Amino acid sequence: MAKTIAIINQKGGVGKTTTAVNLSAIMADMGQRVLIIDLDPQGNTTSGLGMAVEDKSVYEVLMGRIQMKDVVEKTDFKNLSIAGSDIRLAGAELELVNVDKREFRLKTAIAAVAKDFDFILIDCPPSLSLLTVNALTAADGVMIPIQCEYYALEGVASLMQTVQRVKKTLNPRLEIEGVLLTMLDGRTNLGLQVVAEVKKHFKKQVYGTVIPRTVRLGEAPSHGEPIHIYDKRSTGTAAYAALAREVLERNKVKVDKNWKL
Repeated sequence: MAKTIAIINQKGGVGKTTTAVNLSAIMADMGQRVLIIDLDPQGNTTSGLGMAVEDKSVYEVLMGRIQMKDVVEKTDFKNLSIAGSDIRLAGAELELVNVDKREFRLKTAIAAVAKDFDFILIDCPPSLSLLTVNALTAADGVMIPIQCEYYALEGVASLMQTVQRVKKTLNPRLEIEGVLLTMLDGRTNLGLQVVAEVKKHFKKQVYGTVIPRTVRLGEAPSHGEPIHIYDKRSTGTAAYAALAREVLERNKVKVDKNWKL
């Protein structure tokens, strides 16, 4: 049965989708069967993997018109599948308002395909919306990317309150999978100060891996490729490979020591 991880931060531009795309792709390259679910109406995870939605998407799944297996597609990358989305998903917020058990729509949909994967990663929208609550209700763990910039922890308190509320009322198994520091510019004192502040606040929940700010990570999505395919020698590739190892180790999954890109 798959381990489901929701990648969440209600602030935009913190590296959430970049993490979803690259972490999932490298974990898959390491031999894990990975499904990534694009739960953001912007659809950047879908396009970032060189995919496009035509008539079937996660929107139709949440509306109960089709099943998750009907939208899961294999990507061009080893062991990696995707359930894609586009702007139509924004309509789910309003259409599900009066639907019974609306918070459980995604959980129910995932249950039907969970046996086919080792990990399911959910890229959430940059808001604490009904879509995000669906992701939290479906997930086993929450990964929180935090940008190494001023106001880094702004809004994190609200996110943690939402996580605790969902854990108490909808999903008692929900835990913090980890906190990921992103977009670090190691040349600045501010970036290093933020790292220290976040580690002081979250302690052992912070991943040892820190994702650097790099141009190559920004370029890769325009080519529809994860960073290890676009530029396997980049610092971004090394960072996400280290993160993938760390995530797998935390979940007691052995990684082949001889694995390399």
